[in-house]
Amino acid sequence: MQDVFAGALARLDTAAGFTKVDPEALQRLRQPKLMVEVSIPVRMDDGALKIFTGFRCRYDDTRGPAKGGIRFHQDVHPAEVRALAFWMTFKCAVVGLPFGGGKGGVIVDPHTLSKAELERLSRGYIRAVAPFIGPDTDVPAPDVNTNALIMAWMMDEYSTITGSRQPGVITGKPVSLGGSVGRDDATARGAFYCLQELEKKLKWDSTQQPKTVAVQGFGNAGEHFAKFVSEAGYKVVAISDSRAGLYNPAGIDVMKAIAAKTATHHVKPIGQPGEKTISNAELLELQVDLLAPAAVESVITPDNVERVKASVIIELANGPVTSDADGVLNKRGTVVVPDILANAGGVTVSYFEWTQNKSGFYWTLEEVHTRLRQVMSREFAAVYDLAMARSIDLRTAAYAHALGRLGAGLAAFGTKKTFKE
Repeated sequence: MQDVFAGALARLDTAAGFTKVDPEALQRLRQPKLMVEVSIPVRMDDGALKIFTGFRCRYDDTRGPAKGGIRFHQDVHPAEVRALAFWMTFKCAVVGLPFGGGKGGVIVDPHTLSKAELERLSRGYIRAVAPFIGPDTDVPAPDVNTNALIMAWMMDEYSTITGSRQPGVITGKPVSLGGSVGRDDATARGAFYCLQELEKKLKWDSTQQPKTVAVQGFGNAGEHFAKFVSEAGYKVVAISDSRAGLYNPAGIDVMKAIAAKTATHHVKPIGQPGEKTISNAELLELQVDLLAPAAVESVITPDNVERVKASVIIELANGPVTSDADGVLNKRGTVVVPDILANAGGVTVSYFEWTQNKSGFYWTLEEVHTRLRQVMSREFAAVYDLAMARSIDLRTAAYAHALGRLGAGLAAFGTKKTFKE
């Protein structure tokens, strides 16, 4: 897991060569501002006490309160949390949000807990990290295996601790408790807006000659992205979740696949001629025009990158391509729309939610979609233009674009040059 964070820092070093940034800014960005480990005692349904381990990282808050999700997973590791918080720092900067980066997690398989145990764990986590979060300090959100209901419990617990209602402490809440309309599909919608901008650059026309798509990770982001591209004329030929995958060269009926996933909680055959089951590994290596990794980090590595055939990769997940696999894709000419840009729609609408909570004024769905498209289109254009101007890949351009903003903020406090004069 330490390699995940090392890989994140490698991208920082690469980007530094393509933007003017003071060495002190790079020095600050090589380690988190705050990293805490907490123990969470939970009374289980059988009366026994169980202690869970949790983490919260506030990587950087130069541009504003830290922002980042909370994941419940048995493989949560402090190096992973640091890397995710690092990526959030750059993700918020690349789309120009007044946020820094944060991340949290608890080592647990939530599927082994009852609903009551899950609520006690969620509230216990907030009690443990309450001194380190807040609407103007660090604003968590949902992530792997957490959802709007868990965010509601967490917001309520923090409000109880502080003695006043605090909807702005958490985003991704139910709309009835201060959540924003449009948050449910924001990650996928933001990626789709990036794809629409990329289509113009590549001169793709999916309505005349349908482009083929494979989506690895048929969860919230993957389902919505598959739906958006299918409606836009793309042919979704493969989908998968953690258990299995489905492949049909003639195209998958996405709405039927979503209905089957909703009913059974996993991807399964839907009765279309020509369909067959495949593994996650096989899906990544299909001959498709567009691959959308939407599950977890580090799925495209030096071990399989030579067999990845997609001409375009849009990273809906965080860190699905390892830093040491980037070079192979770049040399081959594969276009990779990086995670810190491609999946930034989620944090952008989380920013909208936080803004609405702070102001007490709420927007319509049309307003949310319009503002999201403006942000994603503007920043995609900036990253693409930088990549073309400097003859670099989109990932390096995205990091350089973000680093320019972060570096300016950090330098505003003064550097060696300031104090030497």
